[in-house]
Amino acid sequence: MNKFNQNFILASGSARRITLLDQLGIAPDLILTPNIDEKINLKELPINYVKRMANEKNFVFQVNYPHSIILSADTIVTVGRRILPKAINIEIAEACLKKLSGRRHKVYTSFALSSPNNKIRIKTVQSIVKFKRLDDNEIARYIKSNEWQDKAGGYAIQGMAASFINFISGSYSNIVGLPLAELYRMLVSIGYEFTNDK
Repeated sequence: MNKFNQNFILASGSARRITLLDQLGIAPDLILTPNIDEKINLKELPINYVKRMANEKNFVFQVNYPHSIILSADTIVTVGRRILPKAINIEIAEACLKKLSGRRHKVYTSFALSSPNNKIRIKTVQSIVKFKRLDDNEIARYIKSNEWQDKAGGYAIQGMAASFINFISGSYSNIVGLPLAELYRMLVSIGYEFTNDK
């Protein structure tokens, strides 16, 4: 493995993103959780917000790790122009599930990649998800699973919520939290050398 590959930082505490990177054969050398203000600005469009979050999460580590590849990302669930919150409690999770019930929604993930020899690059990917109409028992059962905890929009597609989904348009891994095809192409473009070692 060349020296360039030995300094891969994942600027995210998401276990889902660690698992997704593993699918590409990447084991981050360092995992850092960015501590930034995630407040939505007044009249900020969802796509602008998710790009800004990915960029700011990356920026906070660039000064201390100038010789590393730094990957940061942010994922949001939107209904129209409304960004649904992360489900930090049962009330928010229930409200999100009721809002998504029987409707289409969009999932945006922006990821930012900085490296020693390249300026920061940002890519945003959109997927569309359609939920079946959920009854009260289905919502209650999902709430009991605790899969909703700290998830954007109150659900995790890779768990029980898969049974709620009528169709998906776009990248599945994007909905989980990191669009792998787009990330792979960007890593190749900056000269990252993939190996079979994990």
